[in-house]
Amino acid sequence: MISYQEAVTAICRTIKPLPPIRVPLADGLGRVLAEDAHSNLELPPADNSAMDGYAFALDTVADGCLTEVGFLPAGEQFEATIAAGQAVRIMTGAPMPAGCDTVVPLEDTEQLGNNQLRLRKSLKRGANVRYRGEEFKTGEKILSCGQQLDPAAVGMLASAGITHINIYPAPRVAILSTGDELVELGETPDKGKIINSNAHLLAACLRQDGFTPMLLGIAKDQPGQLEASLRQGLEADMLITTGGVSVGDRDLVQETLSSIGFKTIFWKVATKPGKPTLFGMIGNQPVLGLPGNPAASAATYALYARPALRLLSGHQHPLAPRLKVKLGSALKEGGKRLHFLWGTLEVVSGELYFYPSHRQGSGQNRSAVGAQALFPLPIDSPPLAVDEMIEVIMLSLPQEQQSS
Repeated sequence: MISYQEAVTAICRTIKPLPPIRVPLADGLGRVLAEDAHSNLELPPADNSAMDGYAFALDTVADGCLTEVGFLPAGEQFEATIAAGQAVRIMTGAPMPAGCDTVVPLEDTEQLGNNQLRLRKSLKRGANVRYRGEEFKTGEKILSCGQQLDPAAVGMLASAGITHINIYPAPRVAILSTGDELVELGETPDKGKIINSNAHLLAACLRQDGFTPMLLGIAKDQPGQLEASLRQGLEADMLITTGGVSVGDRDLVQETLSSIGFKTIFWKVATKPGKPTLFGMIGNQPVLGLPGNPAASAATYALYARPALRLLSGHQHPLAPRLKVKLGSALKEGGKRLHFLWGTLEVVSGELYFYPSHRQGSGQNRSAVGAQALFPLPIDSPPLAVDEMIEVIMLSLPQEQQSS
């Protein structure tokens, strides 16, 4: 049995990104760049006004007064020659008229009549002017390989004239639930049967994280049927199974995987939940065997599957961020395994608190409902009191704030 840190390290050392693909820019949101991006043009393409105001040459102003001689909206050019003491009313984004070097905002001028205006404050040359190539120049690197594309990054690539990009694709993930006790959602469970909730839990996790689930249904505890279903899962980029990875007479997943080329990297981790977690490879395809208990399946997805999938999709920082917070309710001492506790986060009087969920049973779906973080209670930890500082693994941001 290995530690949690050893298990995560093994995953990070083993999994490499999928081969990049080229896609239209519009299809890149949320994906990771597989190469540096360089601009196809300059931005701004010309010196332009950063404000609605008046463009003029600062050195030609006499007594702070100017004569308005024209109007220039964005998208047009001003062709006339600007003489000393003259100004052009200009809109934000309009190119600077030849000979002008400064813009005064409309609100900083006083209208005197007969196209005359006075400056209400002194300005420096270049005030309120955006210069050609100020944001980036042709050929300049604007985003680095490994950058995840958020809407702002997509917008910047578009402004640089980039129509197609090389990205790491979203992994397709096969989900196979195992066990004679399972029935599909929509069926009425007979005595001793339960609904296959794990498939829906994991598919929802995958979709939320931007990955593509492939539901393979239920494989009964029969080697022939199990092997056929596992082979079907080899069509995906990663295979996740739930159940059948412990040491019972009908826990056949690892044995059946081995018969089709699976190489075990680790099995059994000193954690609660998630002790029987299995990880290995079939060729270049990662395979992760998660426990069958619902909350254990949810926890091991967050702890192992999500980092593995982020690695496949090109992320350079696959692990969830950790955050130091205060403990909101007391905890008993730790046991002989690292115990991951579900909990919520709340802001109380300006400080962030972690409140462990009342239910922590690995067999209960409701253990994980609404949880925003996992707290790894250390092995043999002493009891922890309210307000003690702890470090949690973030799952999502606090949804509400409350003060006391």
